[in-house]
Amino acid sequence: MLLTEIDHVAIAVHDLEAAIAYYQEAFGAEVAHREVVESDGVDEALIKVADSYIQLTAATRPDSPIAKFLEKRGEGLHHVGYRVDDCAAALASLVEAGGRAIDEAPRPGSRGTTVAFVHPKGSFGTLIELVQE
Repeated sequence: MLLTEIDHVAIAVHDLEAAIAYYQEAFGAEVAHREVVESDGVDEALIKVADSYIQLTAATRPDSPIAKFLEKRGEGLHHVGYRVDDCAAALASLVEAGGRAIDEAPRPGSRGTTVAFVHPKGSFGTLIELVQE
């Protein structure tokens, strides 16, 4: 089994501060990590839930994938991040099984992780992020 845990569930939002405030008020949640990922054009806040996270993510520029998603679909579930021990091996396995890689090779992600995305058209309609810590 290449998947070790669910790393995070990502939710795309227009207003990150409002989303953080909602999770704080509704659930008593605290932000465990906050980071702007310039390469992806996103500002993210991670809320720890057991050993996983809820990733609230907003666009920092109009050409980012999150901005395009929000324009087309509105706020909501964006992707699921699965933890793996070896991102390259997991990506190769997904492609071999018929998945469509968005990232040709693993790349740096937030929190010092290594990540790779798999297109929803090759994974039953769900955008997948592979996350190696």
